[in-house]
Amino acid sequence: MGTNASAADNNLHHCNISNARTYNVLSGIITGQFLLGLPLNLSVLYIFIFRFKFWKNKSVFLFNIVAADFLLVACLPAKVYNYQLGQRRSPNHWMCKAMLFMLFLNRGASIAFLVILSLDRYFNVVYLGRRNYVKVLKKSPEISGVIWLLLLPLTIPTMVKTFECCNSHGRDDNDIADTFREVVFFSQIIIPFIILLYCTVRIVHRLKKKTVGEKAKLRRAMCVVVAVAVIFSVCFLPCAVARAALLFVRLKEWQEAEDVVVQVYDALMVLSFMDCLLDPMVYCFCHSGFKDAYLDVFCPAFLHKKLRKAETTTTTTTTTTSAVRSLSLPMVEKLQV
Repeated sequence: MGTNASAADNNLHHCNISNARTYNVLSGIITGQFLLGLPLNLSVLYIFIFRFKFWKNKSVFLFNIVAADFLLVACLPAKVYNYQLGQRRSPNHWMCKAMLFMLFLNRGASIAFLVILSLDRYFNVVYLGRRNYVKVLKKSPEISGVIWLLLLPLTIPTMVKTFECCNSHGRDDNDIADTFREVVFFSQIIIPFIILLYCTVRIVHRLKKKTVGEKAKLRRAMCVVVAVAVIFSVCFLPCAVARAALLFVRLKEWQEAEDVVVQVYDALMVLSFMDCLLDPMVYCFCHSGFKDAYLDVFCPAFLHKKLRKAETTTTTTTTTTSAVRSLSLPMVEKLQV
């Protein structure tokens, strides 16, 4: 009994925070993310359901990203509560594992659907004129359901066993569930990021080769891929780097360094929650009518008119400039002859 109590106390000690000020700041940031993310994602859900009717308007994949973001927003109050109590994770094992399960599911779903959208733009640009199987797949609600189901086996290891702070790798030897969870964590970030970099480079290269008349559509495709790459760079990559550093110092048993790296890791995890605020940027680039529909419903009338007027002025200026260029080029050729 004494040994079990000692082990439990040791596990709980690792769940406690080492710097209350740091976690008070983090809880304030998460509160801000929740206060901004909840109305934002509710309003986006309204647009996709009642204005777009996403099941009819080729917006199934975008709706799945919104659903994943909503799962994340729902978890944020629990994180604030734990940080305010001076705990990195909930001391209740089932609550701890349920939270980690939801976060893993959200991250996996967001990454999967964002990468598929980027691949769709890649095939549209680089292999223009050929059959785009990704576009065919992304229109199907059944395919979206299959992707969610495929994510479950990768997320289940978070529920397999009781582990301290849902974060025990490096403390328990030869634990397959912990090792598998770490492999999933890193592979679901690093592999998609490599794919995104490849798609971005190829689209930019293709854009440079295209004529002026085709560049508008290609720029929008490039904006989609670049926006997704920015979300990865800001939200997911820093967290993966900090996770690798945490595992390294833990395996080396550098306790003082671990106390610092844990705070950095938790701070970057909080930063990763920003994807629920940045994803609407992708919707604007992916769906030409999203921004207009959102402004029509939620933007005040006087501000909406000003934005419309500014867009019209910009479009007219761009069109006039393009026309002047196309008319002046033949004149230059004649003078040279």
